[in-house]
This record gives sequence, structure tokens and C-alpha cells, in this order.
Amino acid sequence: MAEYGYIRISSKDQNPDRQFDAMESRGIITRNIYVDKQSGKDFDRPEYQKMLKKLRRDDLLVVKSIDRLGRNYDEILEQWRVITKEKEANIEILDMPLLNTASEQDGLTGKLIVDLVLQLLAYVAETERDFIKRRQSEGIAAAKIRGVRFGRPKSDVSENFFSACTAWKNGDMTSRKAAEIAGMSHTTFYRRCKEYQM
Repeated sequence: MAEYGYIRISSKDQNPDRQFDAMESRGIITRNIYVDKQSGKDFDRPEYQKMLKKLRRDDLLVVKSIDRLGRNYDEILEQWRVITKEKEANIEILDMPLLNTASEQDGLTGKLIVDLVLQLLAYVAETERDFIKRRQSEGIAAAKIRGVRFGRPKSDVSENFFSACTAWKNGDMTSRKAAEIAGMSHTTFYRRCKEYQM
């Protein structure tokens, strides 16, 4: 029987140390810990898929919390089924010991409790993902109302820009040559000429 750990963080600037510490405390060896740095909206994650291929009957998958496994209700339930039924491996959710499939449950009642808790937690994980997306959208909209600009700041146009743009508009040179003289990429040059309505 092998033990594997799975860690997921949503973005590259999040820190997985807390999950690593939990895996170490649980006794999972480093080479058996798989880490993905991407959204939990689906299970199309390279490290998760690698780990899934390694799982064998009676192996154990350890995850810190259900939302680290994923944030899509239907897909969490499906992956749980694949791991526990098809692969006949066990899952241990460190933050929710009731979901430890390796420990003996009281027969059918224990199984029912695990299924209910799993469905509830999977629902909460997906709902939280929806809340995060809504809060981000609301925050961006509020920032735009306050005049906050997103993306890279526009660079100032060079002294040569206006003469190059005028020459291009008059047909005296190609847009690519004019962009080169203005010190811009072709697409930026074209867009800035439109902005200045030249």
C-alpha cells in the first residue's frame, strides 16, 4: 500500500507551505506529493492526472481539505467514485476525518454519513468558487467606476509618432515603416493612430 498526497493552490502567488506541512505531519514522503497550481474548476490538471494513474487498490490519497481536491460539485463526486470504486483506493481528508474511507465505518449507516458529508462539502466548495468569481467581478466593476485602469499603462508616443502617422495616412509610407519610425509595434502604432484619430 502506497500513500500519496495531493496539493492544489489556485494561483502561482499562493503559498502551498501549509498543505506541505500537513502532508509531512501525516508522514507522506516528498516524492509522493503532487502539486498543481491552477483552478479547481475541473480535474484537467497535470499533477493530479499523474497521481491518479499511480493509484492502486488499497493505496491512500491524502488531501488537506475537500476544496483543495476541487471546486466543482459534480466532478468532485465523480473523482471520489473513480478513486474509491474503480481504483479501490482510499481517500483521507485531513480537515474532515469523517471522510476517511480507510477507517472502518458502521456499515451502511457509516457509508450514508460519508456520502452525505461529501456531497455537502462538494456543494460548499463549488459555491465558494462562485462567490469568489462574483466578488472579483464586483471588485473590478467598483474599481472601474472609481477610475482605476487595468492592464499595462499606455506608453507615451515618441516625437516621431505624429509625423509617421500623418505620413502613413497620406500614403507616403507603409504602416509597418511608419511604426518602425515611431518606435512601436505595428499593431500598437495602428491602434494609437486610431486613438488620436489621425
